[in-house]
Amino acid sequence: MPHTPAGLVIVMGVSGCGKSTVGGLLAQRLRAEFLEGDSLHPARNVALMAAGTPLTDTDRRDWLLAIARHLKTAREAGQPLVVSCSALKRSYRDVLRTASPALAFVHVHGAPALLAERMNARVGHYMPASLLESQLHTLEVPGADEHAITFDTALPPAAIAAQAAAWLDGSPQQPPPTATPAP
Repeated sequence: MPHTPAGLVIVMGVSGCGKSTVGGLLAQRLRAEFLEGDSLHPARNVALMAAGTPLTDTDRRDWLLAIARHLKTAREAGQPLVVSCSALKRSYRDVLRTASPALAFVHVHGAPALLAERMNARVGHYMPASLLESQLHTLEVPGADEHAITFDTALPPAAIAAQAAAWLDGSPQQPPPTATPAP
């Protein structure tokens, strides 16, 4: 993958966008390990979110640093790694980039109504749909200088993973109209 040394990729977006599903499929395509970023949240963060309390930048800091450590370990070992992580703000992505400046971001985004519908349909997940609005408000779409591409969550996850893999591999083809490089 010429654009991303060792295949270090964050599949990002608000809750309900399908980042875990897309991330798992993308990892398979890239023959990479997949890490569910939410699994690294401290118990306190999970309790806050389960209670409907949005996380602050301070709450997220240790979680982001834990993800960055996994990325750094993978980079140093030359192992590809795909991580699902909301990465809502540029400052959060900057923390993740401390592990690898060439880190790539696959941003999955969609209509709020579809995201809410998906969140309401989930069973056994601690993140309530009531936090979607705060996540959408917090989201800073990746800039043109962030090595990111955005996909509509209405696309099938396998199609997003295939198109993201082609983008990461530096495919000479232009991204389809459903995938747009960050502005």
